[in-house]
Formats: sequence, C-alpha cells, structure tokens
Amino acid sequence: MTDTLQKLSAIIEERKNADPDSSYVAQLHHKGLDKILAKVAEESGETIEAAREAKANGDSAHLVRETADLWFHTLVMLAHLDTGPEAVLAELERRFGVSGLDEKASRGK
Repeated sequence: MTDTLQKLSAIIEERKNADPDSSYVAQLHHKGLDKILAKVAEESGETIEAAREAKANGDSAHLVRETADLWFHTLVMLAHLDTGPEAVLAELERRFGVSGLDEKASRGK
C-alpha cells in the first residue's frame, strides 16, 4: 500500500518544478500554497458529500474517487511544504498501541 504513496510522491516531487503548461502538479505549485490549500478544502468538501451519498445509497465508488482526489491534493500540499508521506506514515505508526483518546489528550486539544 505505501508503495503507491511513494510512487505518487516521487512523481509529484518530479513535477514540482516542471513547466506549468505541461503539468497540473506544476500549475498548482506555480500558483502557490493558497491555491493548493483551496484545492484540499474543495476536495475535502466533495469527499464529505460523497460519504453522505455512500451512506444513503450504499455505493462507495464516488466516495473512493473523491478520497483519491483528496489524498492526491494533500500529497501536493505536503510536497509544496517539502514534506512527504513518509512523515505522515511515521506519525500514524507512532500512534499504534496508543488509545485515540489518550493521543488526542496529549495534544491538548
């Protein structure tokens, strides 16, 4: 599973400084963090709506597509900030064996 994230992350990193006319990823990086964050927010909203639809009709195909879009744009955001999925995966790994309630309380939020 992480192989896919690593491959996608490498492609995103490779296209980060490409000609914006030749790459959607390059266009996003060229437009800057605010544009990337707007896309993450947009895809997040679409994912939420797709989840509601999936619950209502029992079909998760649209939810899977929207989640893929959200993950993709999140990876673009991480790359823009010179961070990769490895850091997120390491954080998730760190949380194994820790109660979600305890982990949340440790952040003071």
